Amino acid sequence: MSSKVVPGPVGGDVSIREAVCVHTSKIYDSCKDKDCLEDLRVYLTETSQVNLDNGLNVRARSAELLWASPMVEPVTFNRGYYTVDIRFYYKIRADVCMSSGLIAPIEGLASFTKRVLLFGSEGSAKIFTSDIGPSCVDRNVIDGTNLPRAVVEAVDPIVLTLDVVDACSDVTPEPLDLPQYILDMFDSPIVSDGAGRRVIVTLGQFTIVRLERDSQLLIPVYDYCMPEKACVGTGGEDPCSLFNRIDFPVNEFFPPDAVCELEDYREMVGTEEA
Repeated sequence: MSSKVVPGPVGGDVSIREAVCVHTSKIYDSCKDKDCLEDLRVYLTETSQVNLDNGLNVRARSAELLWASPMVEPVTFNRGYYTVDIRFYYKIRADVCMSSGLIAPIEGLASFTKRVLLFGSEGSAKIFTSDIGPSCVDRNVIDGTNLPRAVVEAVDPIVLTLDVVDACSDVTPEPLDLPQYILDMFDSPIVSDGAGRRVIVTLGQFTIVRLERDSQLLIPVYDYCMPEKACVGTGGEDPCSLFNRIDFPVNEFFPPDAVCELEDYREMVGTEEA
């Protein structure tokens, strides 16, 4: 009798209901990184640039990862390997202490590009689905259907340092090639000229990058996955009955006997003043 497992009921192992063929993403290669992004220029909004030029000192507030844009290209001298170029876009927020004693918030855009090399196997079949119609694609999209898919997982970075420097008087404006959807995430236009004071930031970024392809895999099925927990809703329920089910928040009233270790990576680095 052949030992090859095929889709269908499995009689040998009573714990396995059947073997099924599923279509899923198979990870061929992945890597993790901890990058220290030193001296990134923050391109401020128009309002923020005015506040910075008229302010005294600056204190970092937060850094938010807006978007990461990966591009996959095959390596010609090493079959099956691909470069993944990733451009990160950040929204940097800070507070400026004005001469009047008031605090004015500022925000701006910082970006960073990194490249990783991963194995993604080879595929010659072009993949077409009903999700995308012919009117939504171009030649580059069609030619790229046999490339592995790059997936980038990242958390909001840690602000390590934030400094303010004076721009040189002979600095020429720097053209910014930014996607419109990134610019739309700011309340006012981004300033790209070289005049005025500049904000320089150093970030700590944690990233996982992987290459995956769609594959058909044969997997064991133990049973149908039926939820065990009943749905809980609040519609029509007496608010006092709902409140009575909430535990009393003892820890909110009494200080703890011991201080727990920091669990949030952002709490391990304090903000610095410039």
